[in-house]
Amino acid sequence: MVSTIHGYPRHGRDRQLKKAIEGYWKGRIDQSALLDQVRDIRQTRLRTMVEAGLDEIPVGDFSLYDHVLDTATLVGAVPERHAGLSGLDRYFAMARGTDSIEPLEMTKWFNSNYHYLVPELTAATGFALDPGSLLEQVDEAIAQGVTPRVILVGPVSFLSLSTSVDQDATFQPIQLLERLLAVYAELLTALAERGVAWVQLDEPIAATDLDAQTAAGLTRSLEVLGALTDRPKLVVASYYGALGENLDLLANAPVEGLAVDLSAAGRADVEALRAHPGLAGKRLIAGVVDGRSVWRTDLDAALDLARTVGAGAASVDVSSSCTLLHLPHDLTRETELDPRLVAQLSFADETLAEIVTLARGLAEGDEAIAAELAADRQRRETRRTETWLRDDAVRARAAAVTEDDARRATPYQERAAAQQAHLGLPVAPTTTIGSFPQTGEIRKARAAWQAGRIDDESYVSQMHDEIDRVIQLQERIGLDVLVHGEPERNDMVAYFADQLTGIFATRHGWVQSYGTRCVRPPLIAGDVARKHPMTVEWTTWAQSRTERPVKGMLTGPVTILAWSFVRDDQPLGETARQVALALRDEVVDLEAAGTAVIQVDEPALRELLPLRRADWQAYLDWAVEAFRLSTSGVQDRTQIHTHMCYAEFGDVIGAIDALDADVISLEAARSAMAVVDELAADGYSRQVGPGVWDIHSPRVPDVEEMTTLGRTAIERLGRDRVWINPDCGLKTRGYDEVEPALENLVAAARALRS
Repeated sequence: MVSTIHGYPRHGRDRQLKKAIEGYWKGRIDQSALLDQVRDIRQTRLRTMVEAGLDEIPVGDFSLYDHVLDTATLVGAVPERHAGLSGLDRYFAMARGTDSIEPLEMTKWFNSNYHYLVPELTAATGFALDPGSLLEQVDEAIAQGVTPRVILVGPVSFLSLSTSVDQDATFQPIQLLERLLAVYAELLTALAERGVAWVQLDEPIAATDLDAQTAAGLTRSLEVLGALTDRPKLVVASYYGALGENLDLLANAPVEGLAVDLSAAGRADVEALRAHPGLAGKRLIAGVVDGRSVWRTDLDAALDLARTVGAGAASVDVSSSCTLLHLPHDLTRETELDPRLVAQLSFADETLAEIVTLARGLAEGDEAIAAELAADRQRRETRRTETWLRDDAVRARAAAVTEDDARRATPYQERAAAQQAHLGLPVAPTTTIGSFPQTGEIRKARAAWQAGRIDDESYVSQMHDEIDRVIQLQERIGLDVLVHGEPERNDMVAYFADQLTGIFATRHGWVQSYGTRCVRPPLIAGDVARKHPMTVEWTTWAQSRTERPVKGMLTGPVTILAWSFVRDDQPLGETARQVALALRDEVVDLEAAGTAVIQVDEPALRELLPLRRADWQAYLDWAVEAFRLSTSGVQDRTQIHTHMCYAEFGDVIGAIDALDADVISLEAARSAMAVVDELAADGYSRQVGPGVWDIHSPRVPDVEEMTTLGRTAIERLGRDRVWINPDCGLKTRGYDEVEPALENLVAAARALRS
């Protein structure tokens, strides 16, 4: 019985990888120093997994920026605009662009909060193997005495996650499968020569609804690679969802192993696996520990599941359901959390211990882990009976919600007229999404206040000074609807979590969102209510400094759930309703304080969409209700905005419409306004702000580029419905980029008006 995982966090306990890469970008260290630090981080990861007792270590899951980008460089899928560069210059140009070269598009990785870079393919794309980085990782592992299982993004998932940039609209990336398989075959041969015994082909696309061409491609891929004679043994893996009808494609494939996500599998999936003849003689890697959950595993249930599902397999190994990339490193550092909560939690390192314990129990019997099982049963009973996180008033209020509570009384067109009469905005009004750069001075002031080195009065004074500066900057540039810049916010979810009951913040619980961007997801452990007004004072102060409207800025209920670790003892929809009611109180208070424009961001609406279309409506019903519940308590003249970014919006166009927001801003610059066509085709009738500036790249687009994007939006949607704004908040950019980009944005809007 082997203990293993699919991957481990990359960034380091103290975000060493982030600091090293950003130091390289800023010229503080050279390439040699960067690579030395990266090597140290990788070796520390390996030692951590070995010392935890894992029998088999994943290798190849580490990345400087993104594993899909790594796969694109591995197989030579480099866009022509990046082909003139090499090495790290090319790699980071594909990731984030340069002054003159646009990066790859970025979007969400399945239904997670991780963002991947979208490979660009054409019918003429030629693949060529470039395995240097991967082989270096393999050599490092072997040199440390590690038994590696090399993790690769599978060829069909890679093609399915890519986008076509071919002039022929009928071209689909899956048509390149045979060409790509030749490169994978070459890679497998190279790994076999290195002495690699096992390679895992990650095909999470198998957890989704497959069209006939993709299903046939998956079958063909595994047949071709399985038929190779000079290769390591192969295990095909899928995760994030149940396999359902796609189980046959994987179980019957001519490979030696199958890895399945049993935390997401339904009863039908488990029964089908247990009885499937394709498992005979194969290795089964049973993902019985949820790799995306911070709640401790029910060890009894996990053991029973592993024994049940593996009845027909040659061997059963214990694993996480997916990579532990989605978890913080180490719970032992969270000394400020309530011990009662800590007792129920498991971060990445604690998850390793659970997996090792379960593998020992499977191999030696329950008596070998009797103490661990007894302690786990006591823990579960304690959680079931304790009441410190329960609030009966919150539950009663949520239970009393009616349909009218989640509906604005007046139709949009009437509201829009009242809002325009009140606000008096020009055609193509300009605004930003919310945050302005978080300077070193802001972070130092917040850290000093949190540490008690400065008092409340001094901290508030410094934040007011920063808000004044941001307001003056926006007025000088000429923006129409202003924001206060959010200097007081450390994170768009954690900030609110700190001011809601039932939600807890970590100190070191960093998780990679994309590239060098890390977030600290809060822990939603109990019933949720607002302790006090959260944003009213800051917004009111900003509005007192200008005659122009200032947006109130809130994070929506679905995004708060999506970017938190949510309690697993009640349905998500119930927790969303509690959060929505807390936000509703804030919206009403903002309006009462004179705020005429209120933005409730929902960038994660698409992110939580289930992988199977049959499950979509149930999710969207409660997600839409939660947003509307939070925003429907205002008068007609109060304009409600929302914001979304980096997702496949076409899948949720109907839900976007159902939100009934007056204005929606969306990421559009990297995707060349593709979302505008989707909105127009769907008949979306409200106001839209498709982004004309990709803020995740250091590029400062010129006036002509922004004008062209804005004109495209106006041509599709109409001149009275389009706002001009960036793709996303400006928190991660510097003022040397922000000021010229916003000046260009305002100039573009004025050109469009004329």
